[in-house]
Amino acid sequence: MAIRGIFSGTAGWTDIHPAKIVVAVFLLAYPTFSTDFFTYQIGAYSLILGMVALSLMMLAGYGGMVSLAQLTVAGFAGYLMAIFGDNSVGVMGLGWPWWITIPVAILGAAAFSALIGAISVRTEGIYTIMITLAIAVAFFYFVRQNYVLFNGFTGYAGVEPPTLFGLYWRDPIPFYYMTLALAAFFYGMVVYGARANFGLSLQAIRDNPRRMHALGYDVTLHRIAAYFLSGIIAGTAGVLLVWFNGRISPGSVGVDVAIDILVIAVVGGMRHPIGPFLGAIGFVLLENFAIDLIDRERFNTVIGLAFLLVVLFSPDGILGIWSKVRNRIALNWNARNQRVRAERDDGQAAPSFEQ
Repeated sequence: MAIRGIFSGTAGWTDIHPAKIVVAVFLLAYPTFSTDFFTYQIGAYSLILGMVALSLMMLAGYGGMVSLAQLTVAGFAGYLMAIFGDNSVGVMGLGWPWWITIPVAILGAAAFSALIGAISVRTEGIYTIMITLAIAVAFFYFVRQNYVLFNGFTGYAGVEPPTLFGLYWRDPIPFYYMTLALAAFFYGMVVYGARANFGLSLQAIRDNPRRMHALGYDVTLHRIAAYFLSGIIAGTAGVLLVWFNGRISPGSVGVDVAIDILVIAVVGGMRHPIGPFLGAIGFVLLENFAIDLIDRERFNTVIGLAFLLVVLFSPDGILGIWSKVRNRIALNWNARNQRVRAERDDGQAAPSFEQ
């Protein structure tokens, strides 16, 4: 309830867990002690992938809808940035100003996500996964074969963020802080939204859609609205992703990278919004440093093994492992305190035979 209290003005700094303050300070100070590579390629990229996985976690964790098209939604926003904004390819690039292009790209991605939701929300389980996977595959082949709008296999290059306040926002430190601010904003919104009326009703629909329908809730509309909101998160991440890479192409929305988002969300944990960011950090670290130990072609094997190990030992991902460790430590600590208290009570209750 701390997030709700912060927004309503009824909570103070004492209501925030000290660990969260430590994490916030670390993230804010991160560029001061890391190199540009770690700031940009590790920090910023992890936050971007974490936002895409966060949009999936919102759908799957709170709505029970596993979508494999979240990276497709992000890629759609990236393509809109290249089509309506500027690029260096000479195809499309309408040259709209950034303050128009960005909202159009994000809202266009959200509308595309709502369309995916309208197609898939009447199914459940494996059928939802297969429909969204089919949409991701269809989008990949469409953009690869369409040269009029999407420039086919080549895609678009030279898509850059604007220069504002004298800062070039693709430089490592400004880009990292911009990404961190947006990631923190969406993280807070998802945490707060999970306790709001819409979030609670969405979780109730996940648990028992028939009962919620009997109570008068429009189950289909709620689910489509969830897709739309998740599309805003994924679309924003897509804008950051095209700025991060400086380009967008069919390889950016391939089936393999779309499945990577599911792996990130599951490995991190689907029960809390922090899980996708933990999974993204682990994924990016493996992607950057595992190739020093193995061949690049075997990277997917390492990711698959890591995925299997986490799922086998902790279905709740990294968060589940942390919860088990924390509960074990708390249990041992409580048992120790009870034992010490019992020994002290026994010592005080022992009869004295001294005269």
